[in-house]
Amino acid sequence: MTNISNSVINVHVDPKDKIEATNILKELGLNMTTLINMTLKQVIKKKAVPFEVSLPTISNDLEEALKETITIEKEYKEGKRKGYNNANEMLRSILDD
Repeated sequence: MTNISNSVINVHVDPKDKIEATNILKELGLNMTTLINMTLKQVIKKKAVPFEVSLPTISNDLEEALKETITIEKEYKEGKRKGYNNANEMLRSILDD
C-alpha cells in the first residue's frame, strides 16, 4: 500500500471574494479544495494557466461608441443638440421635423 499525504497551500484572499466564490462553487456541487485541485491538474496537463490571463480591453466598436457619447454629451451641454424627457417626446420631435 502506498502512503499518500496531502500538502497544504495557504492563500490570502479577500474575504468577500472567498464567500462569493464558495457560494458559487456550492451551487456547482464543488468546494474550494476541489476547484484548486482541478485547476492544478489542468496546469500540469496543459503546462499553462487553464484560462485566459490578459489585460482588459474594449472593442473598437465600443471605443467608437464611447467617443460618440462624449461628443453628444458635449454638444447637448453647448445647446447644439436637443434633449428629451421620454421616448414619446423624442418621437413627437422626430415626426414634427
